[in-house]
This record gives sequence, C-alpha cells and structure tokens, in this order.
Amino acid sequence: MNAIDPLKRLTLADAAAEKLRALIGEGSLAPGERLTEAELSGRLGISRIPLREALRALAAEGIVTIEPHKGAVVTPVTPEEVDEVFPVLAALEGAAGELAALRMSDEECAAIAALHEAMLAAHREGRRRAFLAHNETIHDRIVAAAANPTLAALHRALSLRLKRIRYVAQVEESSWEQSVAEHAAMMDALLRRDGRALGACLREHLASKRAAVREAVARASA
Repeated sequence: MNAIDPLKRLTLADAAAEKLRALIGEGSLAPGERLTEAELSGRLGISRIPLREALRALAAEGIVTIEPHKGAVVTPVTPEEVDEVFPVLAALEGAAGELAALRMSDEECAAIAALHEAMLAAHREGRRRAFLAHNETIHDRIVAAAANPTLAALHRALSLRLKRIRYVAQVEESSWEQSVAEHAAMMDALLRRDGRALGACLREHLASKRAAVREAVARASA
C-alpha cells in the first residue's frame, strides 16, 4: 500500500497541473492572479499535497511564480518573456518543418491543407477564436509530422506559455493579415515537400509574430 500511494499522488498532481495549464492558457486564471490553495483544492477536487506538487511543476516551467511566505501567482507576461520564448519556438518549428516535409504521409499533408482552408474561412468571417484554433493546430500537426518525440515534447511545453502570452496580447488586425500570407507560403512549401523552404517559412513566421506580440504585450503592460 505504501508503495502505491506516492504514485497515486503523482498522478493527481499531473492531472492538476494539466488543468491549471489549461485555465492559465485560456485566461481563466489571469497573469498576476494569486492562486489560493484552499480555493484551487475545492475547484479541482484534490487535497493540497498534489496541488502543491502541481504548482511546483508549473513554477519550473515558468508559468507560475511561487513567492516565499505569499504563495503562488500566475507569472505576468512581459516583453522579455516574448523575446525569450519566440526564438526557441522558431528554432523548434523550423527544424520540425524540415523533417515533416520529408516524413509526413499524404493523409497528414491533406489534413493540414484542410485545416489551412478552414483557417482562411474563419479569417474571412471574422471568427477570431476559430482562426487562432486552426492556426495553432496547423503548427501542432507539422510538429507531430516531424516524428521526433523530443522535439514534440519541447514544443508542447513552450506552446503552453505561448497560449498565455496570446491571451494577454491583443494583436493588431494587420498582423493577422500578415499571418495569413505567411501561412500561404508555408502551405506552398509543404505541398511541394520542400523541407528547407518550409523550415525557413516557419522561422520567418515566428519572427514576425514575435514582433507583433511583443508590441501588444508592451501596450498591455503599460
């Protein structure tokens, strides 16, 4: 029995961490918000021990900041964090594009092309949430098609921070137009199975997004 209990607590902690990541990513727990253990324990239906393990895991990822004698808060988003996260994402997605163009199946390629069309339709109709969801899924599918578990794990961890940043950053409409054009270039390279071109498109896309998001975060901080 004693050998099983720690594993059970770890499983609860993992589940709690995943739920907290989602709440922070969607903005239900806002940057700078204090995380009260009693409230979160009741909300998640767990005791404080696995909750504290979950908060420590999120602190290690930079999503939460644990302040001595004060508890945990959702880490505020800053322009410096944008500068830290986006270059690493650009490197990871660039490498993923180079691999995916060579490794993905015809079915995977067709699925990404369909997502691209759905993203364009959402953009034309002004459905911003759907546009962002399709956009994010396209990037995730390219990373998955690279068939590199280490790359995928690193990308998944940073993507959680990106969701939180996107919630804070209200990017100007012109940036979305630019994103659509950049995605068109990505799709052209992908359909041609040109890994070098797709990798370059992804790096350039993340670089331009970094500039737009950094400006938006700076406005929000001000």
